[in-house]
Amino acid sequence: MTSPFVRKLRQGAQLSTEDEILLMGLSRSLHYAEARHDIYSEGDRPGSLTLILKGWACRDKILENGQRQIIAFFLPGDLCEPFGILPPFMNHSITALTPVTYARLRPDELRAMAQENSSIEQALWWDALAAMELQHEHVVSLGRRQAVERLGHLFCELHMRLAVVGLADRTGFSLPVTQQELGDALGLSAVHVNRSLRELRSLGFVNLRHRRLDLLDLNALKEFSLFDPAYLRFNGQPLHDGAWSAPSAVER
Repeated sequence: MTSPFVRKLRQGAQLSTEDEILLMGLSRSLHYAEARHDIYSEGDRPGSLTLILKGWACRDKILENGQRQIIAFFLPGDLCEPFGILPPFMNHSITALTPVTYARLRPDELRAMAQENSSIEQALWWDALAAMELQHEHVVSLGRRQAVERLGHLFCELHMRLAVVGLADRTGFSLPVTQQELGDALGLSAVHVNRSLRELRSLGFVNLRHRRLDLLDLNALKEFSLFDPAYLRFNGQPLHDGAWSAPSAVER
């Protein structure tokens, strides 16, 4: 089975079968984290890159007053730091939001692989650029989108990110995080998230039930939330109903 990391990197470069075998070989050392436990804590000195293979994690920071900001959600296939270098110490935490399976990658091994293979290098630089663009758009949401638009925009983004690694269909996806965690990411209280979710539901855009988010009118949700998918830099194609899917080459 192709790893989510490889499926995602196919969006950034044309990878040969040999390239994909090399990349999948990086995940030979598996580790596990329980839900709501840190993979890395603030102040730790990381010795390796963290690659999420299964489950959801986040980059977060706890302020002195106890308030928490989720800076980024990490999904299967995501590197938690850029591939080229590690920080000398963590100024934030990497926290498992669900049970997580992850691999620890050696930066020097990944850099050497990139130096020897231009396609892998291109894919990894694309991944670093895409991660930076996610952060840019997150700042825009926090600064300029209304609360309900922030939530709708995040739902559209998560749908595309999960679709590219085969974890979303055209009608929705599993959403295992709590309303408090959504609020921690969007700068909102859990009450405000609940109110925004009710508004999206009343407009006929979404329905959340048993941790499954159904996208009832994705095109309308995108328009309402001011969602332009260009910043994700995926090369997938839209489906006939307006949803998004990775190109058929994902299953080649």
